[in-house]
Amino acid sequence: MINCTRLLCGVAGSNDDIRYKKGKPADTNRPIVVWNSTRKCNLKCIHCYIDATPSASAGELTTVEARTMLDDLADFGAPVFLFSGGEPFMRDDLYELGNYAKGKGLRTVISTNGTMITDDVAKKIRDTGFSYVGISLDGLEDVNDKFREQKGAFKKTLEGIRNCKKNGVHVGLRFTINKHNFRDIAGIFDLIENEGIPRTCFYHLVYSGRGTDMVKDDLTHSEARDTMDLIFDRSEDIVARKQDTEILTVDNHADGIYLYLRLKKKDPKRAAEVLELLRINGGNKSGIGIANVDNLGEVHADQFWRHYSFGNVRKRKFSEIWMDESDELLNGLRHKVPLLKGKCGRCKFKDACAGNFRVRAEAVYGDIWQEDPACYLTEEEILNG
Repeated sequence: MINCTRLLCGVAGSNDDIRYKKGKPADTNRPIVVWNSTRKCNLKCIHCYIDATPSASAGELTTVEARTMLDDLADFGAPVFLFSGGEPFMRDDLYELGNYAKGKGLRTVISTNGTMITDDVAKKIRDTGFSYVGISLDGLEDVNDKFREQKGAFKKTLEGIRNCKKNGVHVGLRFTINKHNFRDIAGIFDLIENEGIPRTCFYHLVYSGRGTDMVKDDLTHSEARDTMDLIFDRSEDIVARKQDTEILTVDNHADGIYLYLRLKKKDPKRAAEVLELLRINGGNKSGIGIANVDNLGEVHADQFWRHYSFGNVRKRKFSEIWMDESDELLNGLRHKVPLLKGKCGRCKFKDACAGNFRVRAEAVYGDIWQEDPACYLTEEEILNG
């Protein structure tokens, strides 16, 4: 994640102790763990990385098996446990497991489409002790509902956000950028301010699940640069007007370098500080500071690597799987900078980006060490900065 308000304006964010602090948990391979708790979902989003379905998959982890996994993660020292899906609210044991995880000392987070968060559900989220709820909204009303393939989804999601805010639940908005919706971003910023949403993450498209078919629907490099300029401009404007809103971008570490280069033109001293923070963060953390356990218990480098498993938590503890670097991919991801090819191999900012997303390189080139096709920096920028 690139914290725009933190890096551009010096406003501290909620997870900067993990993101920009030396000696953070990621440095000891204690990852944030994303659990796709079920494949079942009430929507059918065209970019869904898990290719969610109306029904749960056979063989999903049971409540008892999930508790066993949580015991291990707590002992292992995982800093955050994120309940994702599908739609996590379609698991009957969500609150039971959330309460159990919190009791074990894990910080718990939910990633949801928000359409099922009634006033009563928001109260349950608060009382269970979930520390944050990230709610996906992928456009203004017409675009979002088309994206979700459900009329009225936008209104339900917005109501879910409002119910969280009303009941004291820390909530944020999640927006996945693509050709279908990037022109709505200015309106999304207006919505953020009008609704008083305290945190928004703009995600770049990753070519996985149903999103694999959307390679052609990703932004061009020129569109990506224009979009980042808009996000950076609005982030600076929000801070200048003392609005209490945190803006981040996710899944493209070129954003951090682009932000640094922009700042370098205006304030070289501040830019140098930002570059140091980016180097402390180290860029992409797939297989290092981020991990995924899918609904069947398979362990992946992140939630987009579903086609490659390091092992299954039913057969072996997560902690043992995660620390076993005999797996060629896991070892490569943790020592990937010398393996990078093409544009990523030439880039002077490898220590601050770490080659971005290897799964995108694989999707486009069939080679996980090739350049990330979503990097929009120019040759001049990556060589000379």
